[in-house]
Amino acid sequence: KLPKENQYLDDKDPNKFIAKMGAEALEDLLKRIDLDTLSYNLRHQAANETSQQRKNEALKRLQVVEAFRGSRTRIENNPEWMIIKIVPVIPPELRPLVPLEGGRFATSDLNDLYRRVIIRNNRLKRLIEIKAPEVILRNEKRMLQEAVDSLFDNSRKVNAVKTEGNRALKSLSDILKGKQGRFRQNLLGKRVDYSARSVIVVGPSLKLHECGLPKDMAAELFKPFIIRKMIERGIVKTVKSAKKIVDRKDPLVWDILENVLKGHPVLLNRAPTLHRLGIQSFQPKLVEGKAIQLHPLVCTAFNADFDGDQMAVHLPLGHAAILEAQVLMLAAHNILNPANGTPITVPSQDMVLGLYYITKGRRTDEGRVVKGQDSIFYSAEEVIIAYNEKRIDLHAFIKVKVNAKGDDGVIVNKLIETTVGRVLFNQMVPEEVGYINELLTKKSLRDIIGDVVKITGMARAARFLDDIKELGFQMAFRGGLSFNLQDVNIPVEKHTLLEQASAEVEEVRNNYNMGFITNNERYNQIIDIWTRINNRLTSFVMNQLSNDNQGFNSVYMMLDSGARGS
Repeated sequence: KLPKENQYLDDKDPNKFIAKMGAEALEDLLKRIDLDTLSYNLRHQAANETSQQRKNEALKRLQVVEAFRGSRTRIENNPEWMIIKIVPVIPPELRPLVPLEGGRFATSDLNDLYRRVIIRNNRLKRLIEIKAPEVILRNEKRMLQEAVDSLFDNSRKVNAVKTEGNRALKSLSDILKGKQGRFRQNLLGKRVDYSARSVIVVGPSLKLHECGLPKDMAAELFKPFIIRKMIERGIVKTVKSAKKIVDRKDPLVWDILENVLKGHPVLLNRAPTLHRLGIQSFQPKLVEGKAIQLHPLVCTAFNADFDGDQMAVHLPLGHAAILEAQVLMLAAHNILNPANGTPITVPSQDMVLGLYYITKGRRTDEGRVVKGQDSIFYSAEEVIIAYNEKRIDLHAFIKVKVNAKGDDGVIVNKLIETTVGRVLFNQMVPEEVGYINELLTKKSLRDIIGDVVKITGMARAARFLDDIKELGFQMAFRGGLSFNLQDVNIPVEKHTLLEQASAEVEEVRNNYNMGFITNNERYNQIIDIWTRINNRLTSFVMNQLSNDNQGFNSVYMMLDSGARGS
């Protein structure tokens, strides 16, 4: 509590002191600091201090003191200059006053905050001039300080300055910080021309280097190119008339656009771009609708799925940029993962299931006769003719002469046992790779694609990927693979195993109740029992599924192929 005026000490009293408030008092204290003496004292304190916390505090203060002393070698620099006496005002363009209908104005929050500072500052000035009482001056100084604090950072204050609608005003620090702040929104990243954004959908008929671009989006992106072509061909004389034709989507525009698109790739980007394959280039193909069509094999690289994901399109403009997009960034040239060199463009889900289904073999049993089993053919062409004529089944085991790799790695023409489906699959495989005679799963497909890239190069591998994509989708559709309740068989051993586990758990609980084991041991033993039973049940289920219908159980095929489930 401050003393009253009649209680003030005499000027000569040794206990006399002056009481001030706010930055004014801090400025007086900073003026008194002797940096050299303070530096010496802090060094001495840091060297002799036993408490680690106080030592750290002294070193932290010393750092600031030394920064001031170091700066004095170049320029004059005093600690009291850290106190602001003049508040800078930002340019009017950054705090606009927008006229609204009806003669009213919408103003930036900063204008209100600056106005508060100016009003309070002028009022304090007037109060000092008329020599107002100290109590009024103190209150006005406090209010001025609050106004300045609100201007710099209104969000940190408990009693923030608010609008009529009870919304806190946006101060200088609010304009800078966060995702919508000046740095992240306007300086580090900007919106660019020649870009678009839309939802992605699957484009199963696309080639690996293609993407489907909506017509309207393409017309807007390539507008300047279309206008130039129209003027070159003499269709229009001025840019204005060309723009009108493009805007009304004249049929002539689509012909010119098709021509412009040839050899002009676009970049597709999906956020977050966590590795370099998050941006790849594609040759655009005009499609109806408003969604971008994406090749199903590049989804892994983009980490994209079709549940509402959006992607951005960018247009490379310069000749060098277009060349780089075609040579370095084209999806067909980025089949391998840069992180580890394994193929990243690998079939998944439907495609894997379709390829697994056709390369799986089946033999005649009492439930089903396999047509053409153990037939012998002279060439793969003969097999395809026989299959098309329905003389042999897709899953029949047959013998056929093919170009396969021998033990020494040299390709020779020899008779091997295989299935009709594998012969169909090998029509897609490059000859240099040899004959692939195995059941295809996601893992084996990754290895095969790696070999194809190694032996034949990227261009041929891209063609191979497109071919197996087509075959996978087609065969998954033809197989009609789905699952019903009969596909999930409950093992007969389940009931016995559960009873056995319950008995073991009961025994463990009894041991705990009798004090033979601790609570931790009881918990761990029960977990171990159920884990063991769970693993045994899983193996019984898998054995039963794999033997059901010679492994043609739908659930088992989805699991075994790696298409779905684990």
